[in-house]
Amino acid sequence: MNARRPFQDKPTIRVEGLTLVRGGRRLFAPISFAAGPGEYVELLGANGSGKTSLLRAIAGFLHPRAGSAHIERCEEPSLALHYVGHANGLKGQASVRAHLKYWAGLFGGAPSEDFVVKALNLARVLDAPCRTLSQGQARRLALARLIIAPRPVWLLDEPASALDYQGRAVVGELVEGHRAQGGLVLAAVHEPLGPKPSQTLRLAA
Repeated sequence: MNARRPFQDKPTIRVEGLTLVRGGRRLFAPISFAAGPGEYVELLGANGSGKTSLLRAIAGFLHPRAGSAHIERCEEPSLALHYVGHANGLKGQASVRAHLKYWAGLFGGAPSEDFVVKALNLARVLDAPCRTLSQGQARRLALARLIIAPRPVWLLDEPASALDYQGRAVVGELVEGHRAQGGLVLAAVHEPLGPKPSQTLRLAA
């Protein structure tokens, strides 16, 4: 699906003895792992186990109680990653096209609008306000950030939520294409996305 060139930068994720606390409660046992270019790491765990918090800690949004979580081998980690969380982060009155143009300007996007629209099957709703989109269409649009601005590290929180079988297949293709470019994907999932993970992490108390 993605014909872009391989990434020149090759960041890695390194987590060592990480402990996160929410509401005075430790979320999971201290965790350590490392992942590099071309890897897809699958993150499993029950609701409330801390999957989202782990992703946010790696992204730099949360400070750990103990241990560390870093994106290494890049000058500016925040510019090397995409974080796509539970919320799609869309403005209801703005159209799909308006969101794509805004993100292209914000992130310095390279692929054409036509490429992104075709890749995510959004052509029929390109000029529709986001408040009229189905949940699946809204999720596809949120994932457009991954295509618009190439960044080597993807942190994805339930990327296939609200998607049908076809939509899940699209996400799987995106992940495989990203790995082929030397990208790194860490995704919290309830069900397998399709690509075979290089590592599977299961969070437990």
